[in-house]
Amino acid sequence: MQYDLHTHSTASDGTCSPSELVALAHANGVGCVALTDHDTIAGIEDARRQARLLAIQLVAGVEISVSWGTQTLHILGLNLDIECEKLNTGLSKLRTFRDWRALEIARKLERAGIPETYAAVKKLSNGTLISRTHFAQHLINVEKAKNMQAVFKHFLVKGKPGYVEGDWASLEEAIEWINAAGGLAVIAHPARYRLSATRLRELMSTFKELGGTGLEVISGSHSDKENRSMAEYARRFDLAASIGSDFHGAHHPWRQIGKMSNLPENLFPVWKCKQWPVFAGSVSV
Repeated sequence: MQYDLHTHSTASDGTCSPSELVALAHANGVGCVALTDHDTIAGIEDARRQARLLAIQLVAGVEISVSWGTQTLHILGLNLDIECEKLNTGLSKLRTFRDWRALEIARKLERAGIPETYAAVKKLSNGTLISRTHFAQHLINVEKAKNMQAVFKHFLVKGKPGYVEGDWASLEEAIEWINAAGGLAVIAHPARYRLSATRLRELMSTFKELGGTGLEVISGSHSDKENRSMAEYARRFDLAASIGSDFHGAHHPWRQIGKMSNLPENLFPVWKCKQWPVFAGSVSV
């Protein structure tokens, strides 16, 4: 079984619809895929319908934005009851902030001389959740930057024209929502955060104390060296190991569905946890 437990669709900032994403996962040989859009589960039902047609296992997931001190983190929720009231109420609050943040970023960029920004990013988002990725794509389209990296460096980080500070869930809240929905909380792409070794150890210790379950060891956002380092952290803190491409679309060729290395054999995979979904044969339920 090939797993990819971190992907994004047009329900947030991906370029494939949920059904297209599932079809791509199937075409790439993935047997079990999780849809984990940012702060929304809006694409799950569409993905489920396609998964049933293709007899591929689909895990209902989400990637929750978290404020931890001055750091923004992302926590994956896997195997969620998408009808859970606590989860839906929490995610709704995050999306309300995202709506306000989008208007504020657009206002700041328009004041900096980039007109009609909000209308453009609204169109790029297909009228759904607006993320900073949509702003980055617009700035590239109007030739204000050459690539995503340049956009974030010159426009969307602290001290730059389009920066707006995040106001996300606390780490405790995110884990509570996921656990209330019967899911598994997993730290997404842990090597990507600019944390010292001491601070990273503090994160993992606190995460586990609050009821967190896993660590994304293999990630499309990691280098091979970082994958090995995160494997050591998973062993040290007795965290279940997960694997995910962090797929957003073909524009990130290094984050393609199913194109990751395997988990090291001496780790405990997240899909062996007791909370993992039971599938009827090969078909998602």
